[in-house]
Amino acid sequence: MNPQVFPAPAKLNLFLHVTGQRSDGYHLLQTVFRFIDYGDTLGFTPRADGQIVLTHPLPGVPPEKDLCYRAAHLLQTATGTTQGVDITLEKRLPLGGGLGGGSSDAATTLLALNQLWGTGLSRSALMELGLQLGADVPVFVLGENAWAEGVGEKLVPIALPPAWYVVLIPPLSVETAEVFAAPELTRNTLPVTMSAFSAGQVRNDLEPVVSARYPAVAQHLKWLKQYGDARMTGSGACVFAAFNTEREARDVLAGKPVEIEGFVARGLDRHPLHDL
Repeated sequence: MNPQVFPAPAKLNLFLHVTGQRSDGYHLLQTVFRFIDYGDTLGFTPRADGQIVLTHPLPGVPPEKDLCYRAAHLLQTATGTTQGVDITLEKRLPLGGGLGGGSSDAATTLLALNQLWGTGLSRSALMELGLQLGADVPVFVLGENAWAEGVGEKLVPIALPPAWYVVLIPPLSVETAEVFAAPELTRNTLPVTMSAFSAGQVRNDLEPVVSARYPAVAQHLKWLKQYGDARMTGSGACVFAAFNTEREARDVLAGKPVEIEGFVARGLDRHPLHDL
């Protein structure tokens, strides 16, 4: 049986402010999540023996730590289904890149298997399961670009104008926990309004920390800032800038130095699995 194939798109954080820290150590954030038409692809083949099998495990990642495996096992446990699945992951998004690859893979796994297994959970129930896997998973399950607060779980859908993005991929992986633990991280940015976001009065509070610790990120930002308001997404390492047209974005990418990796992507109005 051929696997049924589902997309797992990347996200960009159009800004990211750290507004505080809870007593349990989790940081309070404000951000806007935007989906783009570039990402991973997952294939699912249901099986009757209850086993969850990763057909191409990620190198160096044990199955019990793989977010696709964990998402499938969590859904199995929550619903009591006796079904299993073979999961095939075609990985395009870099690990530790700030594009939400693992979170998106987990959300697509929850959405796809909820349908393929017939487990019938509501979207809100799947979002609650997703939060157990990571703070970015619920927005991918929600399936709409969103204004996010709290630890990233308080989501309000937001309409965003059309845009094309140049995304650059520095040749490194950033450990999110290391960045949030950095003593020099700004943790008291005052909350902003949506109108301030629309006026461009925003930034990524993690960017100075990552740029100082990973010179390649600073170098990629410096190059891209020649062409627009470039900033880092998430905790890095990837950086991006927005353009009005595909032609503008492709012209910029075409001029990059040969040692810089990157791609052009269109901003989406909603997740491709929104109506699943």
